[in-house]
Amino acid sequence: MRFILVLLQAILAGAAVAQEPLPPPLADIGSALSGQQPVPPALGAYLKTWLEPAEPFRIVGPLYYVGTKGLAAYLITTPAGHVLLDGGMPDSAEAIEDSIHKLGFDPRDIKFLLITHAHIDHAGTMAYFVHLSGGSAVVMDRDFDQLKSGGKIDPVYGTRPPFYFPEVTAERVLKDWDVLTLGDIKMTALLGAGHTRGATTWVTTIEDDGRSYNVVFPCCTSVNPLYRLAVRPSYPGIVDDFRRTFRMLESMKPDIWLPAHTQVPGFAEKLARADKDGVQGWVDPQGYRRWLSEEKTKFEAALAKEK
Repeated sequence: MRFILVLLQAILAGAAVAQEPLPPPLADIGSALSGQQPVPPALGAYLKTWLEPAEPFRIVGPLYYVGTKGLAAYLITTPAGHVLLDGGMPDSAEAIEDSIHKLGFDPRDIKFLLITHAHIDHAGTMAYFVHLSGGSAVVMDRDFDQLKSGGKIDPVYGTRPPFYFPEVTAERVLKDWDVLTLGDIKMTALLGAGHTRGATTWVTTIEDDGRSYNVVFPCCTSVNPLYRLAVRPSYPGIVDDFRRTFRMLESMKPDIWLPAHTQVPGFAEKLARADKDGVQGWVDPQGYRRWLSEEKTKFEAALAKEK
């Protein structure tokens, strides 16, 4: 649920944009988060992007974007089969499938389904693609139960049915620094807990035109709306988890970093640059450091506000 907290703050400050009616899944989530019905326009406009189809595109080497306008999903292809990292809301499964076909790949060749964390906006399509492809669902050990429950044991959203998603029992359960290999691709899983107990940053190396690129899918830095840190924390140890996550992310030195939500500052600009500069349009180590510093400042401010 990244970035929704910022939108909620904007709503309270009086922000407003034009809004069409939201489909029930998004309307229910928006009402649960804002406590308002109908959903405030700014939040509704943001949530709508979660289901809006987007044109797929290549980022670097065998790494492609296949998500919606608001929620990222990444396909990594190999001769031995493919990896799908993250998905989206359950109702966006067919749009993601269509995007994979548009790129000339068969989603039935997906061998591994990965997620950054077990929330409906990233794990909601996992069951669909496990059934379609017969591939293996892979998850960090600390998110295994949440994924298996379909979100029903989330410490905050577990009492709110709009946040439930199709249940998935992962075949592969990983621990911090475990490596997943498919063909010539190696994906390293790093525990980035706080956003969920088992939130996961994925790291890989991608070859393109004779050069190697360090690619990081960072997760997770934001505090979920309705979660608490210091006073009646949403789960024991959440602050320590976030601080370990920031230390881990600060140790990363990506050439290319790819977020789970496209509203992360710089994503649209890099996509535009890539139209002209190709892969180099995505190379952004300075942007990563700047984004991470800003996220850490936001976290510390949220923590201080509770004390």
